[in-house]
Amino acid sequence: MTRPRPAAGGGRVLGVAPERLGRWLDGVADRHGAFAATRLDDDAVAVTCADGTALTLRAPFAWTPGPALLTSFTAAARQPRRAAVLLVRRGRWATGVFDGAALVVSKVDTRLVQGRSAAGGWSQQRFARRRANQADAVVEAAADTAARVLLPHAADVEALFTGGDRGMADAVLADRRLAPLAALRRGPALEVGEPTRAVLEQTPAQFRAVQVHIVEPADRPQGH
Repeated sequence: MTRPRPAAGGGRVLGVAPERLGRWLDGVADRHGAFAATRLDDDAVAVTCADGTALTLRAPFAWTPGPALLTSFTAAARQPRRAAVLLVRRGRWATGVFDGAALVVSKVDTRLVQGRSAAGGWSQQRFARRRANQADAVVEAAADTAARVLLPHAADVEALFTGGDRGMADAVLADRRLAPLAALRRGPALEVGEPTRAVLEQTPAQFRAVQVHIVEPADRPQGH
């Protein structure tokens, strides 16, 4: 389960591993009463408990609703899917293709980007230009890596997840070669530190998780 965080409009958002979703929902029913209503809300499933607690479940991948809505949702969430991941920050990037939670191909690389300078005047301006050029070189190199590692799998992956520096990830995916991957990009952005191999291997815990927005009666303003 990912760390709960406050949600816009009240309540909290968390991620639940697909393998744990059924047991987690049983726990919700134990605490908040039987599910009084379940309905499809766009591509999400909205559930209302007996005590008024509301859940919105959103799958990380496309799925097809069945007659037993919640059952078909949890079954679809458990299916192994193939996904691509791109992580990029200044000076380091990581790319990989996953089959379910298994990493099947990857590449992690680095390139120097200088830190801050205490100098002022023309020296500061030259440093800023040099640092910007180095950052541009990281974007170009990361795009080359993505084209080499991810692009051959574009026809097989169902989604692309990105993390790290949002602006740099956007710049990488602006490369025309990566248009087939950019079209598969899904959110939310992965919360990661430096894009190392170990960090890349841990990303399935985030991108495979079912996103849950839960609003309990105490979370609502009085009168609502």
